[in-house]
Amino acid sequence: MSARTHTRCDPAESGSIEIQLPWWGIALPAIAFATLLLLILNPTDAHAASSEPVVTSLLERIQAIALRATA
Repeated sequence: MSARTHTRCDPAESGSIEIQLPWWGIALPAIAFATLLLLILNPTDAHAASSEPVVTSLLERIQAIALRATA
């Protein structure tokens, strides 16, 4: 007893290939590119260029709140 084989329709053979992207597939990379371009054009606005990192100040505030809560 032989098994039936299923034939597939290859889109490349039909000549038309349709690709659909969601809106964010184009929007998010475009926004990221524009943001990086603006940071390159004006590096003084970048927070990483500041003398004191934001993470350090945040950790100091958390530590001060924790000390006040235990006192």
